[in-house]
Amino acid sequence: MTELSRIFVDECLRGDGALGGAVARADFPPAFEKAWRSHLLHRPWFVDAAETEAFARDLGGLFDLLVSLPRRLFDGDMERYGAAIGIDPRLVSLLRRGGSGVPDRLGRADTYHDGTSYKLLEFNLGSEVGGLELAVFNEGLLAVPEFGGFARKHGLGHVDIGARMAAVLRERAKPALSGGAEPVVGLIEGRGGVAAYGRMMVATQEAMAAHGLDVRVGEVGDVRTRADGKLTLDGTPLDLVVRNFAASQLLEDPAGPEVAEPFIRAHEAGRTALFTTLESGFYGNKSALSLLNDPRWSGAFDDGERALVERLLPWSRTVSTADVVDLCRERREELILKPGAGYGGLDTFVGWESTEAEWRAALSVAVEHGGYVAQERVVPRAEPVYDPATGAVEEWIAVLGVFLTDHGYAGTHARANRADGGAIVGLSSNPGTRMVGVFHHP
Repeated sequence: MTELSRIFVDECLRGDGALGGAVARADFPPAFEKAWRSHLLHRPWFVDAAETEAFARDLGGLFDLLVSLPRRLFDGDMERYGAAIGIDPRLVSLLRRGGSGVPDRLGRADTYHDGTSYKLLEFNLGSEVGGLELAVFNEGLLAVPEFGGFARKHGLGHVDIGARMAAVLRERAKPALSGGAEPVVGLIEGRGGVAAYGRMMVATQEAMAAHGLDVRVGEVGDVRTRADGKLTLDGTPLDLVVRNFAASQLLEDPAGPEVAEPFIRAHEAGRTALFTTLESGFYGNKSALSLLNDPRWSGAFDDGERALVERLLPWSRTVSTADVVDLCRERREELILKPGAGYGGLDTFVGWESTEAEWRAALSVAVEHGGYVAQERVVPRAEPVYDPATGAVEEWIAVLGVFLTDHGYAGTHARANRADGGAIVGLSSNPGTRMVGVFHHP
């Protein structure tokens, strides 16, 4: 555990429960309360400020490596690159529409701290990463006197993800600004997506409003194109569309991938900016990361770049050849299988939680479906969590989501499970998962 975690839990145990119950007593805005209250951990997570900022700088370098892969390894041929990372040719064509060749630097790196350093599990790129409103947790907790005092005593701070994102959105909307000093932003989901994710989207809308941004929530089918080419939602002109849908969703849309055309045309014409363009999907795919530490391609990187990859990435391989499958069979207890374009731990197979027969079946699925990545197990550092309801202290682990924009480090949040609650830490696939804000300390 970290020293600060031990101090925090010791104070919870010694006190009258006021510090330990701070999260339960925190006053959050209504949309955040509705979306997240039942999913919150009893305490915040703590990280070292200098170490986290250094990791974020490394992420910037890794982003540059990722977007250079088609040129370095495949002579700029996106079809060959897409095939190498297991992307459907139809999706390759869609991802290329409306792109500049250099995707927006917006992403969330999901990481474990193994007690020595951060290790990157996946690098989710594009505006659909979610979680931009979690800094609301930090602000609410700081307003609780007992935690506010603890934070001052130990020099705690946080980077407001929402504030950093609001600044980026204002900047991206400027070329299409038409109605006033501030942009109108559409936060747009795929068809049917608001029913599934509407609470979180409204919480994001609420967080952006606190930073002065007018955000409207809708779906792709709700957006219309005005005669002058500008997009509208419920009759309101949009200066910027924040894409909350993955490009792969468009392939499954009843109207077909053509549903994206109005967004792409408005972006190309400068009437309504699209943030982010679909090309982010080329690089947020987990198979792209596996190219970085595949020995077949090591000669494409210099010593500093190889050192960066070694520092951040656990061993990873795309499961596409017989030798990799054989190696995965031998290393079952050390590996996890993930779909390259998956999210939330869905369709993931955990070797050390599987029998030999289950693992063989999982490898068969990976080969049959294609696009799967085998990644070496990273054992996260466990931290104590005090439960104010029972007085018990339990060990928890957390996936830290480190945000990156064109302006650099943009804050961190975490999702956490009990240490014995299974290897997959995600709300979509593990009901024991909890969300939490992150504070940094000197």
